[in-house]
Amino acid sequence: MNFEQARFNMVEQQIRPWDVLDQDVLDLLMAVRREEFVPAAYKTLAFADIEIPIGCGQSMLKPVIEGKILQALQVKRSDTVLEVGAGSGYFAALLAACSDWVRTIDIEPELVKLAAENLARYGVENVIVEDGDAAAGWSDRAPYDVIVMSGGLPMLPPALLAQLKVGGRLFAFVGEAPVMKARLVTCVGEGAYKSEDIFETVVPMLKNAQRPDEFRF
Repeated sequence: MNFEQARFNMVEQQIRPWDVLDQDVLDLLMAVRREEFVPAAYKTLAFADIEIPIGCGQSMLKPVIEGKILQALQVKRSDTVLEVGAGSGYFAALLAACSDWVRTIDIEPELVKLAAENLARYGVENVIVEDGDAAAGWSDRAPYDVIVMSGGLPMLPPALLAQLKVGGRLFAFVGEAPVMKARLVTCVGEGAYKSEDIFETVVPMLKNAQRPDEFRF
């Protein structure tokens, strides 16, 4: 399989037509080798428009979704990043390539091991992979410039928003199937936030995600 041609086709035929037009993002997706983070059984599908299973009921996000997230967040070289849901380590590698450092957390020890091994083999040195429940954020080293929730949340916990720096951006999939909102939240001042729903999709839920209190009469 010609991986370089397949990568080019992914960017030009899937991602760019989905209005991911930021050239820095497109260049990043060309540079970081997705096939290095895909389970061996799915290597030939590394660039397909599908969610690739990685175990523990989780899957890699579709390439178009990854591109939309990166374009929305506008990650800068000086940014500190929290990713919740380490997965295969691929998205952490993308974030690491355009930020200062990334802390990626997963509740599944199997996926912590997978992500850590993939990132180490690929030579990524500015990512810390940790085992833990970060569905409501990760206070260690907070506040962050960027927070990415790589799984679904029924609601955004206030504790999570509080871990954003002023000017910081958070990306999350909010709601429940059949429709989730891909939401960008910007901290515009101390305790003040601006939200924008960018597109709709469905992704696996994060374990232990907080749910809104049941309505009581």
